[in-house]
Amino acid sequence: MKTVDLLFKKINRFMELFLIGIFSLLVLDVLFQVISRYILSASFSWTEEFARFSLIWMTILGAAYLNAKREHLSMDFLYRKFTEKTKLRVSILIEIVMFLFALVVMVIGGFNLVYTTLHLGQLSGTLRIPLGYIYAILPFSGLLIMFFSVYHCIQIYSKQIITK
Repeated sequence: MKTVDLLFKKINRFMELFLIGIFSLLVLDVLFQVISRYILSASFSWTEEFARFSLIWMTILGAAYLNAKREHLSMDFLYRKFTEKTKLRVSILIEIVMFLFALVVMVIGGFNLVYTTLHLGQLSGTLRIPLGYIYAILPFSGLLIMFFSVYHCIQIYSKQIITK
């Protein structure tokens, strides 16, 4: 169990640093675009596309990060009314549903999207980057969400054993 906890912490730390890096690049990119447009009177078309791709990566990877921290958006009005035993069971059910969603939509669908765009040779308009590389964050984040769901199920199950 210690190994899984250590892996969980290492992945979270890496994701934090990576998200900070993406956000920093996004801020610098937009700042450069504003300065170049209003001070230098020159506009660079690649900055808009880079900002869009950075935002895509930050959003999708950020969703996986929030899943790891269990800080994703939720409506818990009904959940708070459950008994502790029912809360644990519902929490496991929620993790299973999130695991299945990540598997079907993000991993399987994401790999299909990456494969299709790479196979067709689709390139981004300005930067000329293969779009499959941009979309690769989708299955990667899906795999992370699956890992976090399994980790949370183990944590919830160990709490359930303790409360028995």
